[in-house]
Amino acid sequence: MSTLKNRYTLTQSQKMMIFVLSMSLYGLSNMFTELIPSLQLGPIELSVEYFAFIPLTLCMLFHPLYAAVGAAVGEVIFGELMLGQFGGLGELEKFITFSLAMYTAGRMVSDPKNRRQVGVAAISGVAIHQFFSSVIDIVKVWVGVEELEAVKGLAESIVIIEGVGFLNDVLFSGILFALLPTLYLVPRLYGKIEPLLGMKPRERNMKYTSGAWLSPKLVIGGIILSLLALGAELLSESGWSIGEFELPGAESHEGSLIWLSMLAAAVIAAAVIIVLLRRAARRRQGGGQFDA
Repeated sequence: MSTLKNRYTLTQSQKMMIFVLSMSLYGLSNMFTELIPSLQLGPIELSVEYFAFIPLTLCMLFHPLYAAVGAAVGEVIFGELMLGQFGGLGELEKFITFSLAMYTAGRMVSDPKNRRQVGVAAISGVAIHQFFSSVIDIVKVWVGVEELEAVKGLAESIVIIEGVGFLNDVLFSGILFALLPTLYLVPRLYGKIEPLLGMKPRERNMKYTSGAWLSPKLVIGGIILSLLALGAELLSESGWSIGEFELPGAESHEGSLIWLSMLAAAVIAAAVIIVLLRRAARRRQGGGQFDA
């Protein structure tokens, strides 16, 4: 019985709300990154890859699985489909690696008040995602399904190119838009935002229903998913563009579609927050207890 009490659980309704909230908030943030220009410093391009602090914060405060998958779905819906384009099978690689990285980072945090845990998990989530992406890009060139795009000023080696890109994304986007905001938000929001949304904060040092974060099941599952992501990307680059499409005129109206996608994501996020706030208010008025 004591073991069950130390497990963190949510109702199906709460899990769905977390999924939709993560989907809409991260989808909205992705549209903002589309509007931010990149900075070119010689052969190195500094750009905002993503606002990873949003899914990282939700994964650490709530359920990591539903927050991670929700964010990945949000990128597909608001960053691809609503812009009139979809990469088909090629999108599976990004979906899997991003979900896996955010999920792993969320499971690494057992105490949201522990800044060291939060910081290590935040930068690890970005590093895991960028590592998988770099390795897959390297394998694509080695296998021969993609040509090497040399960067002026660097040796024509895919390993060096991807290594520089990895460090750029981890040290630039990873620190500025993942580590620092997550370090600030998670300890401050913990115990405050959950009751406002009608959810009970998970106890510090509580475990998830699947046990310790670095379990054999997670490692084996991660390896299988990584191989699946690699296979999907290789097939996509080989010409098996299953499900790929682009609506006529999508590129010429990209600016308008971005704003439309931002509006849709904002409306969905606002609707979810309003529903959660109303549920929490009804519980407080009725003197009811939080679920989970």
